[in-house]
This record gives sequence, C-alpha cells and structure tokens, in this order.
Amino acid sequence: MDFSLLSDAVASKSYQKIASICDDLMLQAATQGIAFHDEWPYPIHLLGHLYVDDINTARFLWKSIPSSIKETSPELVAVWKIGQLLWMRDYAGVHEAIRGFNWSQEVRDLVAAFSDLYTKKMFELLLSAYSTISIQDTALFLGMNEDDATNYVLQHGWSVDPDSRMLTVKKQPVVKEQKIDPNKLQRLTEYVFHLEH
Repeated sequence: MDFSLLSDAVASKSYQKIASICDDLMLQAATQGIAFHDEWPYPIHLLGHLYVDDINTARFLWKSIPSSIKETSPELVAVWKIGQLLWMRDYAGVHEAIRGFNWSQEVRDLVAAFSDLYTKKMFELLLSAYSTISIQDTALFLGMNEDDATNYVLQHGWSVDPDSRMLTVKKQPVVKEQKIDPNKLQRLTEYVFHLEH
C-alpha cells in the first residue's frame, strides 16, 4: 500500500487533509481487495478525523477497527480515549488524555497540533459563552494550570480580579460590513464629477 500522500501531508503539517487522504486510501484498498488492517495507520487516521472535528466519522472508524488491532495498540486506544472525551464534552479530560500518554514519534506532532487547535477552540468557546469566569474553570477548559491560563487570557486582553479570582472576558469587536446605499453612491459620484468639471 502506498502511503506517500499521507506521509507528505504529515511531513508538511497539512493535518486537515489527513482524514480525507486516509479515507480515500482505505476505500481504494477495499475496492481492490487489499488486506490492510495490520499495516494501517489507525492512530493517525483516527486523529485526522478528530483534528477536523469529525467525531461521528471517528466513531464509525473506531467501530470498524478489528478487535485484535485495538487490543494490541495502546496508542490507538489512547487516541480513542480523546475521541470519547470529545463526544462527552469533557473539556478538561481531553487535555488530560493528551498529556497522559507517551505518544510515538509518528503521532507526536499531530497530537501537539490537535492540542493547540483544541485549546484555541476552547478559548473561542469561553469568549462566546462568558462575560466573567473563574480562573479555575478557565484553567480546566484550556487544559492549563491556573497561572498559565491566567497569563494566556491576559494576553488576549482579558482582565483579572485577584480578590475574587474571576476573569472578565474581553469580547472581540464585531466587524459590521457597511452597505452602501446606491443612491448615496450616485450622488457622491455626481458631486465628484461636478467638482472635477
């Protein structure tokens, strides 16, 4: 089986492409009757779906993996643990599962990229859902200790009340697209034309 396209995507850190590349390769192997289970990069495939936030497809992939593979691949089980925690919306648990396994060299960079992406998603969630939140809860969502979480959000313009240990969320300004009234534009054009002539 030729995994060069997948290897190229991993090497170039094009992690958003991994799931579709693996899906295509798996389909190709199945249509050609190629037995691929023993050599298939299941942890990378599963992580690829988690990376693009496709938890449903990740669940179906997990169910299709032979039990013998699951029993002999602790790394695959560790990836699926992340998937389960995502499914249950156990935000702090996702971070713990990421940190709680000694990832292989082949998977380490993808896990790190997923972790960074997940932290950013959690930050965006906090940004949209809260006006104030405790330092402790922020740390759980972001998968950091309280000092690191506080520093992270302070860098994004939030403020902290050290007495109450509460953070005030700084909402990002909403950029409104201004619509130009065609009549005003016509009058402005006529006015500029008049000035020039």
